[in-house]
Amino acid sequence: MAVLSPTQPTHRRGAAGPRPPRRVGFSQRLGRWDVKVSPYLYISPFFLLFALTGLFPLGYTAFVSLHEWNLLGGQGDFTGFENYSAVLAQPLFWKSLVNTFSIFVFSSIPQVILAITIAALLDQNLRAATFWRMGVLIPYVVAPVAVSMIFGRLFADDYGLINELLGLVGIDPIGWHTDRVASHVAIASMVNFRWTGYNALIFLAAMQAVPRELYEAAVIDGAGRARQFFSITVPQIRATIIFVVITSTIGGLQIFDEVRMYDPKGLGGPDQDWMTTVVYLYDVAWGNQKNLGRASAVALLLFLLIVLIGMINFLITQRIATSGPKQAKVSRRQTRRLLAEARAAQAPASAAPEGRGPAAGPPPTFPPTTSTTDREDRR
Repeated sequence: MAVLSPTQPTHRRGAAGPRPPRRVGFSQRLGRWDVKVSPYLYISPFFLLFALTGLFPLGYTAFVSLHEWNLLGGQGDFTGFENYSAVLAQPLFWKSLVNTFSIFVFSSIPQVILAITIAALLDQNLRAATFWRMGVLIPYVVAPVAVSMIFGRLFADDYGLINELLGLVGIDPIGWHTDRVASHVAIASMVNFRWTGYNALIFLAAMQAVPRELYEAAVIDGAGRARQFFSITVPQIRATIIFVVITSTIGGLQIFDEVRMYDPKGLGGPDQDWMTTVVYLYDVAWGNQKNLGRASAVALLLFLLIVLIGMINFLITQRIATSGPKQAKVSRRQTRRLLAEARAAQAPASAAPEGRGPAAGPPPTFPPTTSTTDREDRR
């Protein structure tokens, strides 16, 4: 670290008066600017890229949502919030929201539980560990369209493999394309198939960062595998759990490929029993309505909903992550009072004249201590 010379040197004996301050050179000014400006320049590429790919599309979507914007005619008159009121007045929009939340619940909760379980199994001393760890990532590599088409045939109502297997054990065939809840379970199984292995590797990376000394101490204390998992592993990877839950929430509310390819028409079935909000947005923009203004309003409402749910999710998981024994808190008033007393106690010592010691006063009292010999005698 460079040390700058003082601008005003110490006063010499016999000098007529204080010397004028020395001018700071250009190199010193450049060094100061470098220290202040360089950190912002280092992080500027991210913000520039985010402004081009994130903020600009979001702002342009908000601009389109306030106009009458047709797919063929382009920009029309300014309508204000009429597009929002028209979208909120459509029952199909609310039905798509219910379908989205239902599929999200059926997919995200089992997905996180299975991912943690698989990561815990992969964290053990396995033979060919790299093979098994790469194997759980294969479903994520497969294209979502291919996964949706395959699962759509597996969950077919008449000749699907799932209904054939259920018939072997005496269970009646399930209408995977006619029953609303069954269709949500089928679509959620596609999401779990693709993303469980990906999240498992994230949990595995967090588990491998846990200090092994904690497990060794737990084994010495007689803790079993289940006790070690719930008492050591889960508390140590709380931050990763929060990250996975939030990303799963964002992705779960934007389900499109699985729903689009689940049936030939791709619009959520004949009664829109599994139409999600993103599929509804697609139908408004490029379907029968071809109204980009209303579609932009749907996109912005979905964005605000995801932000709201993400904040609630973050606060809940943060509260759970930081839960523990509460410690006594000191209020600001008590802190200020203690600081004032400390300053008042130091004031007489600093005000004493030079060459003399501090003002006489009673010696400080300390709490009585017990020597080591006395403690041994008491034992």
